[in-house]
Amino acid sequence: MTQRLNYMAQSPEFVKKMMELSNAEKNSAIEEKILHLVHIRASQMNGCGFCLDMHIKQAKIHGESELRLYHTSIWRESNLFSPRERAALAWTEILTKLPENGVSDDIYNRVREQLSEKEISDLTFSVMAINAWNRINVAFKNVPGSADAAFGLTKAGLS
Repeated sequence: MTQRLNYMAQSPEFVKKMMELSNAEKNSAIEEKILHLVHIRASQMNGCGFCLDMHIKQAKIHGESELRLYHTSIWRESNLFSPRERAALAWTEILTKLPENGVSDDIYNRVREQLSEKEISDLTFSVMAINAWNRINVAFKNVPGSADAAFGLTKAGLS
């Protein structure tokens, strides 16, 4: 696969703003471990190889188990995820593939049982950000692993 264009060079101001949004996650009410799962699941759903590769490596660097990484796509059937993680994954999925009639009260209420309003709000911005990154990387065919050295991902030992 060959990258179509270098959006970072073409639109540096937009990239800077997107990076600011992504960097704001460091102050999120949602813990890093869940954010990694969210990034991975949205990237799987959107078919974004670049982001999936990057976020799996980041999660591994931060101590996530390989089995849980393998189970992210089957989280409903797996017993490896907590109710809080399940709520975050459900919210990620519903916002990544919005239903025709929007997000139901039932789904919102189930998520709300596990997450505070602040956490749901922060999580929503995280889902928005990863979906935006997925869309730009899919559109311009960024090659998985091509930024490993720049992002310090070689230490994941998965290259």
